Amino acid sequence: MKLISFMRQGKSSYGLVTGDDVLDLTPILGARAPDLKALIAGDLLGAVAEVARSHKPTLKYSQLSLLPVIPNPGKIVCVGLNYGEHVRETGREITESPALFLRVNESQVAHNQDIVRPPESQRLDYEGEIAIVIGKGGRRITEADAWSHIAGYSCYNDGSVRDWQVATSQWTPGKNFWRTGGFGPWLVTADEIQPNQSMTLITRLNGQEMQRATTDMMIHSIPRQIAYISTFIPLEAGDVIVTGTPGGVGNKRNPPVFMKPGDVVEIEVDAIGILRNGIRDEA
Repeated sequence: MKLISFMRQGKSSYGLVTGDDVLDLTPILGARAPDLKALIAGDLLGAVAEVARSHKPTLKYSQLSLLPVIPNPGKIVCVGLNYGEHVRETGREITESPALFLRVNESQVAHNQDIVRPPESQRLDYEGEIAIVIGKGGRRITEADAWSHIAGYSCYNDGSVRDWQVATSQWTPGKNFWRTGGFGPWLVTADEIQPNQSMTLITRLNGQEMQRATTDMMIHSIPRQIAYISTFIPLEAGDVIVTGTPGGVGNKRNPPVFMKPGDVVEIEVDAIGILRNGIRDEA
């Protein structure tokens, strides 16, 4: 299934995507689950399939204003330096444990919304990634059990304000500027993607391919990430893990390439879809 969060008539909602049609789930399941995060936490993904058999879609996907897939995650944990080529281009070394940082909700935009370049910097960079959404929470989840804790997958652009990111040894400022990260277009539920399935990740800037990798090139696998993160903090349904970007980032190109107003950046994952965002300056 493909599930989205969106705005309709000034209110947030969520729905099931079938082609260009959307079944609005809020009127049907909203009493039990007011948003997509609550749907996942309530173990109601199976109920969506049942609802779809008895209700017809009434909305058009192309006419909706989307929200980030999970608009209200409890936490967004991002994995850095998780592909060998990216480690090499940054001049760093592979670490035994994943390098982690956090994002905040306000730093995200949805599919087809503009990523915003702040006036404090001209060095806004793309980072194509795969996001996983936790379906079943837990503490000290084992790698063997990790796949069963995933609700689904989405595309992510970990937009980075590079000079603020590298100003100190801590990356938080450059990774959290307002509306710099893209998250979408939808959640593809885990039953559609097999454990250990190799997924191809591609980033395009104005139609030009900038990054390409497969998930089997990750240094720290998805189960390893879940196990490691859940060791020090309990994971909860709706939490998001952003799994790392491959080589080819704009900051390490010669000459460097940064996103500017009027650009269009696409993050494509073959098993998920395409996340598309324009770029504009902050007003």
